[in-house]
Amino acid sequence: MSWMMRSVAVVAAVVVGVGGALVSGTDAVAGPEFTGFDGGAAAAQWTATQDGAQPYSAIVPELSVPITMSDGTVLKGDVFHPGQGNQATTDKTPTILLMNAYDRTAFNVGQALLKIPGIEQVIAPMIASVDLTGTPLEGVTDLTRLLDTGAIQAALGDWKLVQGGYRFITVDARGTGNSHGEWEMWGPREQQDTAEVIKWITEQPWSDGSVGMTGASYSANNQLQAAALRPPGLEAIFPYEGTSDITTSLMSGGGLIPLAPPWQLAINALKFLPDVESLIAGKFDPATELQWLRDRLASPLSQMDVMAGAYLSTDVSQLSEKTRSLVDPESPWRRALGSDASSIDVPTFLVGGWFDPFGRDATRTFERIPLPSTQKKLIMGDGYHAGSGIGGFGHPGYPPRIDVLQRAWFDKWLKGIDNGIDQYSPVTMKQQGGEWTSADSFPRPGMDYARLYLDNTPTGTARTAINDGGLSAQPAGESTDLSVSPGAGTLCSRDIAWTTAGLTSIIPGCTQDSQIRETNALSFTSSPVTEPTQISGPITVHLNTVHDAQDGFWSASVNDVAPDGRSRELSFGQLVSSLRAIDDAKSAKSANGDYTFPQYYLDLARREKTIPGQPTTLDIGLLPIDAVLQPGHRLRVDVFAGNIPATLPPTPFMIDSGFKPQHLRLDPHAPSWINIPTDRPIGQ
Repeated sequence: MSWMMRSVAVVAAVVVGVGGALVSGTDAVAGPEFTGFDGGAAAAQWTATQDGAQPYSAIVPELSVPITMSDGTVLKGDVFHPGQGNQATTDKTPTILLMNAYDRTAFNVGQALLKIPGIEQVIAPMIASVDLTGTPLEGVTDLTRLLDTGAIQAALGDWKLVQGGYRFITVDARGTGNSHGEWEMWGPREQQDTAEVIKWITEQPWSDGSVGMTGASYSANNQLQAAALRPPGLEAIFPYEGTSDITTSLMSGGGLIPLAPPWQLAINALKFLPDVESLIAGKFDPATELQWLRDRLASPLSQMDVMAGAYLSTDVSQLSEKTRSLVDPESPWRRALGSDASSIDVPTFLVGGWFDPFGRDATRTFERIPLPSTQKKLIMGDGYHAGSGIGGFGHPGYPPRIDVLQRAWFDKWLKGIDNGIDQYSPVTMKQQGGEWTSADSFPRPGMDYARLYLDNTPTGTARTAINDGGLSAQPAGESTDLSVSPGAGTLCSRDIAWTTAGLTSIIPGCTQDSQIRETNALSFTSSPVTEPTQISGPITVHLNTVHDAQDGFWSASVNDVAPDGRSRELSFGQLVSSLRAIDDAKSAKSANGDYTFPQYYLDLARREKTIPGQPTTLDIGLLPIDAVLQPGHRLRVDVFAGNIPATLPPTPFMIDSGFKPQHLRLDPHAPSWINIPTDRPIGQ
C-alpha cells in the first residue's frame, strides 16, 4: 500500500473528524465502529487466513546476503523468498524486515524448530493447556500458556508470512551476529543503518517497494526508531514489547537494571559465532570474514563500559565518558535513545505488558502517535517482558493470537486487503483485578484525577509493615516523621519479576502478594470500596522527605489489598533523590495541577544533592496501569527506601546515600499524597 494511499486515508479521517465537530444532533458524522477485544466476526477470518492454505507452498532461503552501508560497513542478512518447490517466485512482493542484535542464525533455528511436524500443532498447545493455577507452581503456567499464542512466532519473525506472499529478511545489527562494525545499542549509526537497509530492500528486483517491520524487544525499539525517521518505503510496523524512550525504561528514576550487564555480555558473546550460513550457502569469503574478526577484536565488549563505569566508580568524577553520555541528555547517544513518537506516520500495532520494563512508555507512545485509531492499536497484558501476560490468546474469551493479528495488520497496510483489522479495538487491556477489556483510548474515558493523602491513622490492615497508616481525601493528623531503611524484604517482590523479564514470576508468594516485601515498607491503606472502582492511567506519588545523607533512593508502589489481607502490587516507581529535577516541557499534569507523568532530566549536570535534615519534595512517577478494585478491596501505597536488587543506582549515588535511614514527613501543611485517576472517589 503506497504512502500516497495511506496519506489520503489519514486526510479523510481528519476531514471526517472535523466535519463531525461542525455539526450536531442527528446530523453528526458517526465515527468508526470498533470490534471488542476478541475481534468479533472478523477474527475467524483472520485466523483462517493465517492457518489455512497459503498461496505459496515453499520458503526459499537466500542466506548470508551482504548489505553494504554508506560508510562501507557490511551487514549480513538472510532473505526468505516465497516459492513453489525449490524455486523462488519472480513476483514482486512486500517485505517484512527484522533488525536483530541476537544473531539471526539463532532466530532461524528457532523458526526451523517450530516447523518440525507436531511441534507447533500438537506439542506446544498440549504444554500450554496444562493449568497449575492455585498450586505453588501457578507462575509456571503464566509462562507455558504463551506457547500457543503466536507470540514466539511474532518475536522470531513468522516464516508463515513468506508462504502468505511476503519476503522476509532478518539482518544482524551493526557489530552483532555476523555484521561488521562496532555494536552501538540503538545509537544514531544503527538507526541510519536501518533506513539504509529499507532503501536496499526497495531497490531489489523482487520488492514491490513496500516494507513492514516486525520483532520483539530490541527489534521493537528499532522499529519505533525507524518509523520516527520516516524512511521511504516503510509502510507499517508491529513492535512487540518496545519503547520510544529507552533511557527512561532502562534507567527508571536513576535506578539502572542490574541484569543489563549479563544481557550485554550475551550479545557480545553471540557476535563471536562464525558465519556458518556463508559456508552453507557457498559464500564464504576469507577477506570479508577477516574484516569481521578485526572488528570483533577491536571491540570485544561493546557497551560493557557503560555499566562498568556506573558500578566501578566511587565518585561521579570517575565516571567514564560513555557512562556520562547516558546521563547527558545532549549527548548523541542519549538523544538517539529517545525517538519522537509524534513523528511516526505509518500504521503501528503495539503490544506490551504492565510489568514489562518497556511498558512504562508503551501507552505514552500510543498516545503520541498522531494517527487515527484505525491506524494505531495497543494491547497491554498483565505480564512481564517474557510474554506480556498474553496467555490464552486465540482461545474463547481472549483476543486473537499475536501472529494472527500481525498477519492481518500487514495484509491490510502492505497489500491493501480490506480485512477489517483497522476496526479492531483501538486499546485492548487486561484490567488488573478484572478481565480483558476494550477501550477507545488510554487512559480509558471517565477517569478523574484526585489526591489521596498519606496519614498516620492506623487501619489494622498492614500486618507486616513497619508503619500502618491511612489514605484519605483530606490531610489528617499531626506532623510526624516516619523512618524507613533499605532491607532484604525487597528481594521478594513483583519488581524483581519486572527486572528479570518475568522469570521469577514462578514464585507467586512474591509476585502475587507483597506482605513479605512490606516488612520494609511504610504502608498507607484506604477504606474498602463498595463498588467496582476503575483506575486507568499514569500515577504519581508526591512525598515530603528528609534525608540523613546527601542522597537517597526511594520506591513506591500501589497495591490492591483483598479482604483476606493479600496485597497485590499494581504499579511501582522509583527515584534517586539527587536526580529529582523534572523536565516540565516533557511531563504531563492533571487538571488539578499535579504531575501524572513526571519526566526526569536524568542529567548529571542537574544533579542536586540533598541537605541532611532539610525537607526535600519528590514526585515519583509510577508505571501506568489499568485496574479495577472489587467491592471490599482497598487501595494501598507502600513506600520503601530503595528497590535493590530490582534496580541499582550508580555506585557514586549509593555512596552518597550511605544506605542511611530515610524519613517521610507527614505534615498536614506540606502533605504527601498520591495523584490517581479513578472513575469514582476512593477514601471518602
